[in-house]
Amino acid sequence: MTTGGHRLPYRAGVDIDWTFQLHEQLDTHWRHRLRPRLTGLTDEEYFWEPVAGCWNVRRRGEGTAPMAIGAGDFTVDVAIPDPDPAPVTTIAWRIAHVVVGVFGDRTANHFGGPPADYDTFVYAGTADEALAQVDEAYRNWSEGVRGLDAERLARPCGAVEESWEDAPLAELVLHINREAIHHGAEICLLRDLYAHRSPDGPLRP
Repeated sequence: MTTGGHRLPYRAGVDIDWTFQLHEQLDTHWRHRLRPRLTGLTDEEYFWEPVAGCWNVRRRGEGTAPMAIGAGDFTVDVAIPDPDPAPVTTIAWRIAHVVVGVFGDRTANHFGGPPADYDTFVYAGTADEALAQVDEAYRNWSEGVRGLDAERLARPCGAVEESWEDAPLAELVLHINREAIHHGAEICLLRDLYAHRSPDGPLRP
């Protein structure tokens, strides 16, 4: 068990608060490792394409992928089915995925959050707006997970989760933890690559 990132000694016979454990796994990482690494994100970093053919968030009508979806002035590049190999995606694209596909859709499905789907979402046209969106999306998901009890954690996800219909909600929470940590690490790596880019090319030798 951990509190504020500090591990507490295990004592035999002590009941484990699984809601706390599931929430703390992501929340400690989010507050102490991932979210601080996003501070100061600039618009240039947000839209930066490290290689040719990247998928990005673009002004409506300027998409370069087979499909461009979204409800506002900006759309995201997509294709159905996914191409193989998959294109490199930008920080903007990855944040959009975390906001909509990782947190937003699942918060709507299980915690009564606002509807969130790729086709109708209004994507951020600036880094500051994107960070505000990801903060709100994480806050809504986090509050929902904190409110789960043992019975709800054991309950099947249901038909709203095509790939997780028969899985307990606890398994989906673990999946979302993995997804957020995984995509967060990708975003941080892109920031590192941007910081070490060469004026004559994508990266310094």
